[in-house]
Amino acid sequence: MEEGTPNQANAATQEQFGIQNIYIKDVSFESPHSPQIFSEQWKPQLELEMSNNINKLNEELYEVVLNLTVTVKAGEKNAFLVEVHQGGIFTLKGFAKDKLSYMLNSYCPNILFPYARETVSSIVTRGGFQPIWLAPLNFDALYAQRIQQQQQQQSGGKPTKIIENS
Repeated sequence: MEEGTPNQANAATQEQFGIQNIYIKDVSFESPHSPQIFSEQWKPQLELEMSNNINKLNEELYEVVLNLTVTVKAGEKNAFLVEVHQGGIFTLKGFAKDKLSYMLNSYCPNILFPYARETVSSIVTRGGFQPIWLAPLNFDALYAQRIQQQQQQQSGGKPTKIIENS
C-alpha cells in the first residue's frame, strides 16, 4: 500500500491564512482640559505607544489585539488621550514556529493598524479636535528589532534602546 504522494504530504503542511473578523475590542477618549484647551494656541505634541496581545483560541484560530495609546499635549497640558484596542481573529494553519510568530506579531498587526488609525482619527474629531493621521508603521522592522533585543538579552549583551520621535 502506498504511503501517499508528495503532493498529498505538501497539502497536509501547506500554510493557510485567513481573516475571520476585525473588530474594536475597547476604545477610550479623555480630554481633561476641555473646553479651555480649545482656546489655547495649538502646537500639539503627539506621543504614540503600541503593543499587541495574542490569544490562542484553538489549534489554528488566534485573536490578535493591537493596542494604541495616543497622547497629545498642548504645551504642558494633556489635550487628549485616545486608547484603541483593535482586535482581529485569524486562522493560521501549517506555519512553522518562527513563521507563526512573525505572522502573529507583524503581519496581523499590520492588517489591524489601518482600522485602529481610522478609529483614532474619528474619535479625535468627535472630541472637537482636528483629525490625527498616524503615519504607517513598519511592523516588520519593529518585529526584527524585538527579536534582536531578545537575542541580545539571551546572550548577555546589552539590548539596543529604541527611541521613537513623533
